[in-house]
Amino acid sequence: MTLRSLLVHLTASSRCEPRLKLAADIARRNGARLTGLFAQIAAPHQVGLASEWPSRAYREAGETARATFAAATEGVDARFQDLNRGAEEDMVPQFVDYSRHFDLIVLGQRQPDNSLMPPDLNEQIIVQTGRPVLVTPYGGGFSGVGARPIFAWTDSRCCARAFGDALALLVPDAAALIVNLSKPGDEKAMAYRKQSLALAADHLATHGVSAQAEQIVLSDVGLMDALLNRAADHGADLLVMGAFGGFRYPLFARGSGSRYLLKHMTLPVLFSH
Repeated sequence: MTLRSLLVHLTASSRCEPRLKLAADIARRNGARLTGLFAQIAAPHQVGLASEWPSRAYREAGETARATFAAATEGVDARFQDLNRGAEEDMVPQFVDYSRHFDLIVLGQRQPDNSLMPPDLNEQIIVQTGRPVLVTPYGGGFSGVGARPIFAWTDSRCCARAFGDALALLVPDAAALIVNLSKPGDEKAMAYRKQSLALAADHLATHGVSAQAEQIVLSDVGLMDALLNRAADHGADLLVMGAFGGFRYPLFARGSGSRYLLKHMTLPVLFSH
């Protein structure tokens, strides 16, 4: 897929700037238009009735985000948009609807004490928009993505889609790694997955991406922690994974790994549902 239209979530938080710079870098590399969507929860009125909207505090936050956006997008075809929704129950559905009109959505990981964005905003955008979503961690720094990607591979629809979605983010001569995480003891399943990994590597090769394939047998480390550990060992700048799949699992378990990564990610993650 060719990236021509990107959306990045803007808030007045200081952690907005790193994901904005990353989104601007991706837009420049692809000659794409970048839209910055300002959306954050407004402080509730403590007494009386709301006599005006937007409130002064909301307007000032919006102007801060607009200035940050303008500074980061010099030389980029850039547009600023205010969602103009301060209530959580209005923000999520409006954000989801707006996001469906872009090739890629760039979001930031929600900080545990961050009251500026709804707790389930990222999850709802991943699941409901039908678009690939790149989420950046709230800690650390990252200058770009796509030079050292790691692909989490399972034989699933969402993982197959993630492979295609990620291609536009990879740089020439990317050093890619494809991993499959297996539980010990099931030799027949592991043999099948080894063949599937080889096919996945061959698929990337047809796009000019040389990838190493690995099958990792889990020990006492959880699946997502093992994936993050391998990403760190690889020096990965991007994790690519299918999100909120698991149709064979009970309802309570579906998406548990995706939710874990949304809370504990240590590098930018491309989620495809």
